[in-house]
Amino acid sequence: MDDLNLLSSSIRWQDIVDILLTSYILFRLYVLFRGTNVFRVLIGIAILWFFQKIASLLGLIVTSWSIQGFTGAATIIIIVIFRNEIRSVLQTKNYRALLWEFPKKGVDTPVETIVDSVFELSKKGTGALIVLSGKEDISETVHSGIKWEGLVSKEMLTSIFWHDNPVHDGAAVVQGDHVTQVGAILPLSRRKKLPSYYGTRHRAALGLAETTDCLVIAVSEERNDIVAAKGSNFYQVRKKAELAGLVNEHVGIHPEQFDYVKRQRLEFATAAVVSVLFIAAIWFSFTRGVDTLITVEAPLEYMNRSQDMEILDTSINTVLLDLSGSSRLLDNIGPNRVKVTVDLSEGSVGRNTFPIAAEKISLPPGVFLRNVRPPSVDVTLDRLIKKRLPVQVDWAGKLSEGLSILSVEIVPEKVTVVGGSLILKDIITIYTEPVSLDTIKKSGSMTVRTTLSKPSLKYDSSTPEKVTIEYKVVQKGGTSSSL
Repeated sequence: MDDLNLLSSSIRWQDIVDILLTSYILFRLYVLFRGTNVFRVLIGIAILWFFQKIASLLGLIVTSWSIQGFTGAATIIIIVIFRNEIRSVLQTKNYRALLWEFPKKGVDTPVETIVDSVFELSKKGTGALIVLSGKEDISETVHSGIKWEGLVSKEMLTSIFWHDNPVHDGAAVVQGDHVTQVGAILPLSRRKKLPSYYGTRHRAALGLAETTDCLVIAVSEERNDIVAAKGSNFYQVRKKAELAGLVNEHVGIHPEQFDYVKRQRLEFATAAVVSVLFIAAIWFSFTRGVDTLITVEAPLEYMNRSQDMEILDTSINTVLLDLSGSSRLLDNIGPNRVKVTVDLSEGSVGRNTFPIAAEKISLPPGVFLRNVRPPSVDVTLDRLIKKRLPVQVDWAGKLSEGLSILSVEIVPEKVTVVGGSLILKDIITIYTEPVSLDTIKKSGSMTVRTTLSKPSLKYDSSTPEKVTIEYKVVQKGGTSSSL
């Protein structure tokens, strides 16, 4: 009971939205691709994924690795092989059908006309091959067809397959109530266990049916029989009612329309429930699997610092975070995925102690904070001020014997330095870079840089970093040594 309470209390509203949104996406994929080869392959990949998880739990390393690699490759293969079908769905101009509507199969196919035409062709001993397209794009499967835009009629179909017509040996493709191609070449089935009397037409009908969701009707000119191919199945048709039933089922016309709608609603409701349960199981396996505890060292980031304040010192630069969650999530976590911020908006000049609040620690979803060490950080803040300081030459070495410096003038005499008030209050002068006395033999001038004793100090924008030193050297006893 305690575990249940802990689980329910740790679930965020974002987790619920995450599960529902992903479940809806999965459900829409089912609605859009059901009945197609894409969907059947996706089901196969899902089964492989399921077995991979079982192999992983059982410790079957090679099996798990092999299935995982094959699943990843199969995902790419789907995108390549079925790119036309996927594109035809995603490029729809009716976004309602893509996002929330349930697709309705076309009912404009003239079933009775097609059935009468097929039996008329069979009666006359005229061979025929008629393709009734489905959801999938067959443009890369059906080749060499001649474009044809004409309403389906008995006269048209019988004239297409008339033995003196140049295109009578090819297939006629029917989409809706139009014939879109004639003389098309279909892929041949490689199935070996077929009756010996089945010729090229039958193998072409089964070849297209095996690779797409089309219904293909073949009429033999030798035996006058009618065969329909759907998926990997062959149907020997002897009566018009049988063929009409196959065509009706293919195009979505159902005599018991009310019962069909009820079955369809039940199917969609079941698919929605399964989608939610499947995604929830995945979410739970990733975020609530074997609970693991790890410690991560994360750097501190400071925010909301006033522009006229600067950080002089901090007691720590990183904190240790005790994190818990699924081992799958924790295996991929690192300092770059954890963000710890300290709010300095309430800071004042001097030493401040800021607590490291849990709400200021950003963690990946499904990872939970158990402890922070240390729980606070000491930050010394200082207010930025400007201070004008005199410049003094930093003499180094020893002047040559017999010489002395009579006078030194520095231009400018003072520079303006920007820095923290706590630092600048103890600084009364700025020194130049060391100037060697050994090289001075007579009066002259030189330009040198000034130096700042603290790295946090900087020069005001109006102050040059270099000064000019003009010096006068004399011989001991009062004689000037000039240029």
